[in-house]
Amino acid sequence: MSMDWDALLRGFLWGLSVSLLFFAGLAWGMRLALRSTQPASLLLLSAALRIAALLGVGYWVSARSNNAWPLAGYALAFFVVRVLAIARARMVPTPTSTQTQTQTQTPSRTPATPERGGA
Repeated sequence: MSMDWDALLRGFLWGLSVSLLFFAGLAWGMRLALRSTQPASLLLLSAALRIAALLGVGYWVSARSNNAWPLAGYALAFFVVRVLAIARARMVPTPTSTQTQTQTQTPSRTPATPERGGA
């Protein structure tokens, strides 16, 4: 079995662009849902549209070729973008974690006294 590098790269490029849109849509949908009065319906609609687009383009990429290399490149691109999106999400501090870090790093004004047991 020979490897078709052109087909793999073509699938990777399609997967890269669609995956970037998928995770950008996820971030946008989460921001909207956090401000919404009905976040569950908004998240459900966002997930349905993103998943349909991802699978639809994936099907189109795989149907255009007579081998599986474009689909492998498409899936590889999704997982690469997913790893990068998770790493980026972990790097961005949330407002509560920033406040907690500031509070724990601020020295106390009263000296710590050891606990005294008994009466």
